Amino acid sequence: MSIKLTYQQLQPNDFNKVIQLATQVHGEGYLDSESMQAWYDKGIKNGINTGFVVYHQSHLVGFRITYAVQQWQIDEWCSPELWPVAAEQVCYFKCNTVDENYRGHGIGGELLKRSIAAAKQQGAKAGVSHLWKQSPGNSAVKYFTKCGGVLIKEHPDRWRELSLTGYECPVCHNNCHCEAAEMMVVFD
Repeated sequence: MSIKLTYQQLQPNDFNKVIQLATQVHGEGYLDSESMQAWYDKGIKNGINTGFVVYHQSHLVGFRITYAVQQWQIDEWCSPELWPVAAEQVCYFKCNTVDENYRGHGIGGELLKRSIAAAKQQGAKAGVSHLWKQSPGNSAVKYFTKCGGVLIKEHPDRWRELSLTGYECPVCHNNCHCEAAEMMVVFD
């Protein structure tokens, strides 16, 4: 069965639906209005937007947030010394989310493909992300690997600090011990 999906660039009028889907999939406190605006702003560079959403009719079924090169902070969870591309040429794949009822239709891969095309126009040569290893069936790592992602390093307790300050992990609740796989896709 084929469903008609509409992909488009993320815009402010999508924010409420994005926050709602993020809360449903990632847990309470993962995304709010203030952080949504900040995430959106970090994705726009030289008039090019790396954020995308996908709708089935009027229902938001997925989104991809990507930060533009040099518009995100490399932190203790990043390993630029292990990256095959200079840090100033790397975008950050912040979040890819698909409604559980729409998984298995290639939505995550298509969102990533569109985001990569926009990031390349911004000057990116690669993109890095922290994939949630405890996602159902480790689907996050599997999809990213299928899209060309290569493991850089594993990071235990990646979201623990956030969980102690209000983020409610869907697996661990308010004391998250989930592991992140730092992965990179080098662009053609």
